[in-house]
Amino acid sequence: MDLAEIPVLSLVADRADLPERVGQSFRTFGFAMIRDHGIDQALIDQAWAKTEEFFALPVEAKLKYFDREIHGARGYTPFRTEVAKGATEKDLKEFWHVGRDLPEGSPLASSMPPNVWPDEVEGFRDTFTELYAQFDEAGAKILSAIAVHLGLDANWFDPAIEDGNSVMRLLHYPPVGDGAGGAIRAGAHEDINLITLLLGAQEAGLELLAKDGRWLSVAPPEGAIVVNIGDMLQRLTNHVLPSTTHRVRNPSGERASHSRYSMPFFLHLRSDFDFVTLPECISDENPDRYPVSITADDYLQERLREIGLKG
Repeated sequence: MDLAEIPVLSLVADRADLPERVGQSFRTFGFAMIRDHGIDQALIDQAWAKTEEFFALPVEAKLKYFDREIHGARGYTPFRTEVAKGATEKDLKEFWHVGRDLPEGSPLASSMPPNVWPDEVEGFRDTFTELYAQFDEAGAKILSAIAVHLGLDANWFDPAIEDGNSVMRLLHYPPVGDGAGGAIRAGAHEDINLITLLLGAQEAGLELLAKDGRWLSVAPPEGAIVVNIGDMLQRLTNHVLPSTTHRVRNPSGERASHSRYSMPFFLHLRSDFDFVTLPECISDENPDRYPVSITADDYLQERLREIGLKG
């Protein structure tokens, strides 16, 4: 398996030329790697411990936090529920969702249910509330660099993501047994949101589909996060920044008997954001693909139905 030669950029050392460098990485791969991102390593270590502790609970205990009415938007989603768009086999994973706590009386409350928290894991709520906030801050900094790269004001995304419907997912891929059949840990897919910030890609398995049709391994160095473009940003930029297909393949050999854990933060727009293609991304060579507007929440609900999280 060839390695994707994605540059590792620093939110601190590369600040001056970050817009150009991160923009070129996204245009080339749909992915970037970021270090010095400001997410506290001690908090990350604590979050891994809490994640493992939760997923080690008996299935019956975890299912207490699965709410079919909200289709996994918060709390627990059982093993083999989600399916990649167009796939027939459900993914070999289970996960937990943490969302934004909205201020009381928010007009967005109808699209963003309140969080639920497991009683069995001490400190779970405090740990992931703080980690969510730090992901949120790092994501806003990366979006600012993207805005400058696109010729926009550095603060262009700020109102678009204020009280945005961002979701932090705690993912557990159990050991792969003989009964997997044609299923893999995460089938080939594109993310729905603006950008995804990912912790846990140091464990082998994440791959992106290159423009030449090859699958390339994504392997960040210790301390770096992987960031990729989602379909919402691809739509907003008229495909100038591509949402790249990626997957998590099954391990082989000794690693097949081990669990894999990861933590993606899906950074979303406000639910009431109206998609209007950025004029900076429209040209004679790249005419507007999306002349009809749609809200971020309508787009999200459409995609959730496609991946089996909503009926």
